[in-house]
Amino acid sequence: MSHTAAKRKLRSSYATTIISISLVLFLLGIIGFLYLNANRLSVYVKENLGFTVLINDNAREAEVIRLQKVLNAAPYVRVAEYINKDQAADALKEELGEDFVEFLGYNPLLASIEVKLAADWANPDSMAQIEAQIISFPQVKEVYYQKNLLDAIHENVKRITLVLAIFSVLLLFIAIALINNTIRLSVYSRRFLINTMQLVGATRGFIRKPFLLKSVLHGLAGATVAIVLLSMFIFGLSTEMDGVLGFSNIFLISLLFLIVIIIGIVITYMSTFFAVNKYLRLNTDQLYY
Repeated sequence: MSHTAAKRKLRSSYATTIISISLVLFLLGIIGFLYLNANRLSVYVKENLGFTVLINDNAREAEVIRLQKVLNAAPYVRVAEYINKDQAADALKEELGEDFVEFLGYNPLLASIEVKLAADWANPDSMAQIEAQIISFPQVKEVYYQKNLLDAIHENVKRITLVLAIFSVLLLFIAIALINNTIRLSVYSRRFLINTMQLVGATRGFIRKPFLLKSVLHGLAGATVAIVLLSMFIFGLSTEMDGVLGFSNIFLISLLFLIVIIIGIVITYMSTFFAVNKYLRLNTDQLYY
């Protein structure tokens, strides 16, 4: 094989190694991104849960507005919005597409206060306490919320967080295995070079050094490509889920990118170290097996 062909083959090997590393790190980064944002997603979902406080028909508006202020000051409330009978009728008219008030001759709807929960209180146990407290107000006729939905979201948030954690660990092991195999194949192709350097008296540390330096560069290059792909992925998500996922939390994004770089460098370095050591221990005859 000519020198030019050998260099071309070597460059192709490097490119394959970097691409393999970058794709594995990209997948690992996606899971990491979702896991780091799991709490934020949970807060977003919980803060969009709420309940409706139906007001007695004989309650005075001044008393209802006072109740609204009390609720807004409560620790379990993110926001409370008062909707009077006319506003409720207008909303229902728009939804139905016809004037039911004119048809019935009166407005049967009750005034209400729409409440959005603070995330820490969006669970079945807390909601039961909140309901008991609010129903005690004389202006309140009923507290309405979807109990089954609240139970389902509470359970599913915990389940999804656990699944993401388990999946992250499994993917990390897969990433280590794939990158390790890629590095071992790369070192295997240069096993005779390692043996030749040993025969001319080079120390193990001297032989390992260029391989380890290249492994760090490969890990850094693979992590850089993975970060570019992740940035595109996050940008795409941010357009679909504005305010929930995206680049708004700079600390989390920076932490994720740093983790990807560290994992890329550490795995390639350790894989190269052990792969080179393997061939340093073999004699010339064993290299052919």
